[in-house]
Amino acid sequence: MLSVHQRFAVVGATTATLTLLAAALPATATAGDGPDLSRFYHQKVTWTACEGDEVPKDLQCGKITVPLDYARPGAATLDLALARYKATGHSRGSVLLNFGGPGGAGIPGLAASGNDFMGLTNGYDVVTFDPRGVGRSSPVSCGDGADEIFGATATGTDVQAALKAVKKAADTCAAHSGAVLPHIGTVNAARDLDVMRQALGDKKLNYLGFSYGTRLGAVYAARFPKKTGRMVLDGVDTLTEPLTEQGLTGARGQQTALDDFITWCAKNLACPFGQDARSAGEQVVQLVKSLDAEPVPSDYGREFTGQDLVGAMGQALYSKAMWPVLEQALALLVQDGDPHGLDQLYGGASLPSTSTPVRHGPKHSGLVDAEDVPLDNLPAALMAINCADDPDRPAAGEVARQIAGLRAAYEEASPVFGRYRLAQVLMCYGRPKGTSYIRDKVRHVPASKMLLVGTRGDPATPYRWTEETARRLGSAAVVLDNRGEGHTGYASSKCVHRKVDDFLLYGSLPADGSSCGPENTDGTDG
Repeated sequence: MLSVHQRFAVVGATTATLTLLAAALPATATAGDGPDLSRFYHQKVTWTACEGDEVPKDLQCGKITVPLDYARPGAATLDLALARYKATGHSRGSVLLNFGGPGGAGIPGLAASGNDFMGLTNGYDVVTFDPRGVGRSSPVSCGDGADEIFGATATGTDVQAALKAVKKAADTCAAHSGAVLPHIGTVNAARDLDVMRQALGDKKLNYLGFSYGTRLGAVYAARFPKKTGRMVLDGVDTLTEPLTEQGLTGARGQQTALDDFITWCAKNLACPFGQDARSAGEQVVQLVKSLDAEPVPSDYGREFTGQDLVGAMGQALYSKAMWPVLEQALALLVQDGDPHGLDQLYGGASLPSTSTPVRHGPKHSGLVDAEDVPLDNLPAALMAINCADDPDRPAAGEVARQIAGLRAAYEEASPVFGRYRLAQVLMCYGRPKGTSYIRDKVRHVPASKMLLVGTRGDPATPYRWTEETARRLGSAAVVLDNRGEGHTGYASSKCVHRKVDDFLLYGSLPADGSSCGPENTDGTDG
């Protein structure tokens, strides 16, 4: 998966200072519950106006400090960037948002899409954050490592050479990512969420998570069931499938979305591939191959490759609202050789290209400036978090036996997205084994009722994942069936939007298994 909606575009934001406040310690910080975390649970966020020309004037920024390693809280620490829209009336506390990814930065997402959440400010401060390793919170990077693995997984039969390239890519990621890389992943991010909850002054976490954010929410509910308040999971992620299956599912879904886009595009005279849908599809495949063979210069000091094109298209295809923008960006590339519009879709418009490692101090890693966030942070964090969450780490011999079959399966799933998705999966080779917590422990969660929203036509998180995750969570899960299209439902369905807000604001849950019908172009039920 990638981020929720491309309109959650990246813009700059800064954070302010943090003060300490003596407060009652939660159960998670007591002496009998592992290492002493009391100094982290004593925090209170100090909010100031966010900086940046394109940042909304009413968006406020802050930060919290968390342990780099929760097993050694007295050692190094990290700062995590936060942002909020303050409640317009009496606030009952905060609702935290995660826009997905993994690897999606929360602050630019909220800055770009704040209007979608203004209804929630009737009762809450609407808060988001850049998770550890993401955005301004000690961002990870792979430098040129991603290019190496894309080349290793593309063609050829020299498996050992491919494995060496993959291992070299993993080492490159480690060299560019600093001390945070071994401590990235959803289990630690969930623990960070609980520190945020306390720093925000909330007894329970109220939460709205999209796409990957649903995995994070489910892990939090399993780890802190008594601290879980009103929780909504929209575009529900899998808790059980291995990365190889997740990648195939994603490739198939994105190919379906691309086929739908091409059919739509071919009906328009402005379509850069002409008016024959079959020919247009073939032209897209050839365009990717030609750019991989001969990249073109971009405005950001780097070459724009076919895989960059694939990443940009994947982002835009999550929402039909982005199709006209994607059409224009593709026309700019095809007709003028200019990838500027596609770079914007992939985040390049706001983030500079850098191959310089982000350096973090040995004891304390503060926030980096927005202009110093590596351009590849989203895909680098996506791979790092997915690998940290996945306990399967095949040996070299097993990878050697599988790689040819995997390459064929991914190419069959999607001639456009297959290579891209396979590279994300194989990037885990050469990294430490991930946690088994998500697969083994996140089940039959004894938390309050949680609302799960599954969209039937979701290209990234198929509806069956909503059903599977609901069974895993147990009696706490209440499913809302969104019979629409696109990735997640909150921003695209007025019905879903209303039911989610009613639950978060008033505790009013729809009946388990109830549905929202597809909407017409004017937003009414179809």
